[in-house]
Amino acid sequence: MSLPSLDDLEDLGGARVLARLDLNVPVRDGVVLDDTRIIAALPTLRWLRERVDEVAACSHLGKAKGVPDPAFSLHPVAAVLEQALGVPVRFIPDCLDPAAVESESGSVVLLENLRFHPGEKANDTHFAERLAAPYSHYVNDAFGTAHRAHASVVAVPQLYPSGRKAAGFLVEREVAALGRVAGAPEQPFVAVVGGAKVSTKTAPLQTLVENVSSLLIGGGMANTFLLAQGYEVGRSLVEEEMLDTARAVLESAAERGIDLELPEDVVVADAITEPQRVEVVSSRAVPAELMIVDIGPRTCARFARVLAAARTVFWNGPMGVFEVEDFAAGTLAVAEALAISSAFTVVGGGESVMAIRRAGVMDSIGHVSTGGGASLEFITGKPLPGIVALEN
Repeated sequence: MSLPSLDDLEDLGGARVLARLDLNVPVRDGVVLDDTRIIAALPTLRWLRERVDEVAACSHLGKAKGVPDPAFSLHPVAAVLEQALGVPVRFIPDCLDPAAVESESGSVVLLENLRFHPGEKANDTHFAERLAAPYSHYVNDAFGTAHRAHASVVAVPQLYPSGRKAAGFLVEREVAALGRVAGAPEQPFVAVVGGAKVSTKTAPLQTLVENVSSLLIGGGMANTFLLAQGYEVGRSLVEEEMLDTARAVLESAAERGIDLELPEDVVVADAITEPQRVEVVSSRAVPAELMIVDIGPRTCARFARVLAAARTVFWNGPMGVFEVEDFAAGTLAVAEALAISSAFTVVGGGESVMAIRRAGVMDSIGHVSTGGGASLEFITGKPLPGIVALEN
């Protein structure tokens, strides 16, 4: 891979740069609830602003379906970006509006949600050409979308020659850190994978089994693995259509001598909200009327021992219904175990990142990835379309 950096950009005098950022932040009633991704974009924006005539930041937000939708407008983000950057940020109500380039030297504009146009998700060449037309250079600093073959991350950079496109600081940092996990990680390499569904992580699981020394599985996906082994899981979330996939992963791990750990005890409840009954039981004896909502204390201790012996760790996905405080203990235990580990630790995925922040251990993690799905695909060796489109 030859990934061009900002220093590789040529002819910046008078340049107008289209900067693809990841400003997909939570917004409620017009208020930005978490500015983490906005802050992460600042180093690249500041570097560009000092050297070019105009920076046009673009991003998606939420699940807009190809038409303008006020619920997914980036307008509230513009004010937060302006305050964080310390310079005026002009908001452009349509990402294809030619008025975006009618600005003074050194200015910053924020284009409206790219996904208000169907051409973005369709990776449409015509949309890409219209979006790129006013700009002489392109920079991608949105690692969280690098696994999506969308126009602003694939079709647009393909329009720019070498010297006119580059990765921003955030993408560079992600590629360097995740490369330590994807290439030849120092062993023992332990992967902790959680979240609700096996179906969203099938390929990564199958690849990880080939590379790790231990694979620790929690969250809702562990229920499917337990059911695949013949254990009853009560009213727990399961994907019955993924039972054969779970069995295949278990068989592959056994054939390779990989330590695949499933919860030995679990927290069960009669409801997610306002539960009347919460217990810790063996994962082999889940009452039929209850559901698994977290890993249990014995499992937490076991996972912590495995992590303590690791030299490289990758974590993606919570161990339970993390958003409910009573069911967050397992996820927080993993966060704390990573914090005291001497391994090179990488955390990816929104809820996992929330957990290390909530546990107060952010500064003790080797690398916190801004892209959950992108980081998971990257470490399994899958080419990311947004990275490939930048390569020289």
